[in-house]
Amino acid sequence: MLPVALASALALATLHARQAAPTPPPAPAGVNGLALDIFRELIDINTTESSGGSTKAAEAMAARLLAGGFAADDVQVLGPNPKKQNLVARYRGTGSARPLLLLGHLDVVEARREDWSLDPFTFVERDGFFYGRGTSDMKDMDASWVANLLELKRQGYRPNRDIILALTADEESGDSNGAEWLLRAHRELVDAELALNEGGGGQMKNGRYVANNVQAAEKVYQSFALEVRNKGGHSSVPSKDNAIYHLAAGLTRLAAYDFPIRLNEVTRTFFERMSRVEQGEVARDMRAIAATPPDLAAAGRLAKTPYYNALMRTTCVPTLLQGGHAENALPQLARVVVNCRMLPDDTTDNVMQTLVREVADKEIAITPVSQARPGPASPLSPALMRALDRITSEMWPGVPVVPVMGTGATDGKWFRMAGIATYGLGAFENVDDIRAHGRDERMGVRQFYEGREFLYRLIKALTE
Repeated sequence: MLPVALASALALATLHARQAAPTPPPAPAGVNGLALDIFRELIDINTTESSGGSTKAAEAMAARLLAGGFAADDVQVLGPNPKKQNLVARYRGTGSARPLLLLGHLDVVEARREDWSLDPFTFVERDGFFYGRGTSDMKDMDASWVANLLELKRQGYRPNRDIILALTADEESGDSNGAEWLLRAHRELVDAELALNEGGGGQMKNGRYVANNVQAAEKVYQSFALEVRNKGGHSSVPSKDNAIYHLAAGLTRLAAYDFPIRLNEVTRTFFERMSRVEQGEVARDMRAIAATPPDLAAAGRLAKTPYYNALMRTTCVPTLLQGGHAENALPQLARVVVNCRMLPDDTTDNVMQTLVREVADKEIAITPVSQARPGPASPLSPALMRALDRITSEMWPGVPVVPVMGTGATDGKWFRMAGIATYGLGAFENVDDIRAHGRDERMGVRQFYEGREFLYRLIKALTE
């Protein structure tokens, strides 16, 4: 038995510890609370390729919409693969304008527990962030779309156009069951005047909100195989006629070559608006290349930053390399895959002809690995830009809206190819700590709620 004095001291210490322990923040009320609940549910559903797909998440969101007052005929879970179903729902409006499409994907990239400091498929709030696979790509937006539609339904809001929600499969792991399939097999369900999607978003740097990006174009993915074949021979009697030497020489030429600089409406506006954010020589160079014609010396300086370089031109880079068959034999084959990200108005034929002219020689054969399917840039609609500028100014005074061209790819390409102008948005994130597809993916708590509110105001602005 403890002495009375010691027992009292321990009891008092325990009491103080309990009093000093931080209390968890209260759950948000109203639509933010609803969005948080939906967000948690989506993260806790594993929608990776290896888990079996997106159907469970699609069905969960359908159940929420039905419980929130959507008619059964307006909520569909469908797709060619039972494990990879899509959700399509329609919020009925007056029909005085063509529909607005709210686009998102439910699938996420793989995540291994041993690579993370926590379970990637358990929603966790910690230190001002929400953690889990998909928190920033892109279940945060999925949750915001669903919560905002439920809130509009609760209010009895009557939009001037139908609002379509499409939460798709296969954005991360393929294209056979999701957005492309919906457009091909059920165009009538997702046909719209314009679509809002992921791909843009706010930039934060050192805690400061720098710019609110709207993605209006994407580069086009196209790979080529470069191969050199040779009769080979014994490594003890080498020759300069070596498949690896020939391929290496071609890659050296590729490394030295830059595709021409060519800006479009989106990238020109990007540099012009970012020149107001940047300072010094960078700001001056951005203004100089946004001019007509662009200043090539300024472009050369900006191109030292890989992201700016990627915005100005088509790029090609080797990504996979193989050669030889034995360490004591001369190689009979050397092969490299060169991945190109083409400007929206570039073509596979033009890029291939450039590679033949600038990189290949008589020993190097070049063939496309797959056929690119380019989508045009979406026009910078004055009505959309006015709405984005106004709402951004209201929520984050002094932060500019900056159009961007995506250097990667989203499902937006399918809708642009189908003639539906598509614009990428997103919550604010730290540009120096982007974790989408990576370890300990997360989304700021404040930024999640702000993003939900921003999307709500934008839906209203585009449907009133």
